[in-house]
Amino acid sequence: MKVILLEDVKGLGKRGELVEASDGYARNFLIKKKLARAADAAAVNEIKQKAEAEAERKRRELEDAKNMAEELKTKSVTVAVRCGDGKIYGSVTNADVAEGLAAMGYNVDKKKIIIKEGIKELGVYTAEIKLYPELSATITINVVKANA
Repeated sequence: MKVILLEDVKGLGKRGELVEASDGYARNFLIKKKLARAADAAAVNEIKQKAEAEAERKRRELEDAKNMAEELKTKSVTVAVRCGDGKIYGSVTNADVAEGLAAMGYNVDKKKIIIKEGIKELGVYTAEIKLYPELSATITINVVKANA
């Protein structure tokens, strides 16, 4: 009997998959415990539509990430910090860079910003931003003295 899984079932498949199960197992366990439902024409069509919608959503996300990567390649983020004698108090963090990007109109999660070397002095540095799996952009960080 063909069934559509409503939950992950160990040894059988993941949620949303169309799988073949024995008639007794499907009727007496999977369907009874609401782990699956019978794979009639309407249910199979619904799965296909959901899969197409998910593929379209991922395609749009990837396209948006590529556009943002192209824009960010030419951008430079300026971070103003308090300092004395060229050494800054503390260090520039991912959150500081994310704030600078937000001020420029780019909403980037601070967890996706990777600064390879610690920024503890004024100057120009680079950071990598993971925009999508297998897609990243490199930006320039300009650390300057604050006017306070």
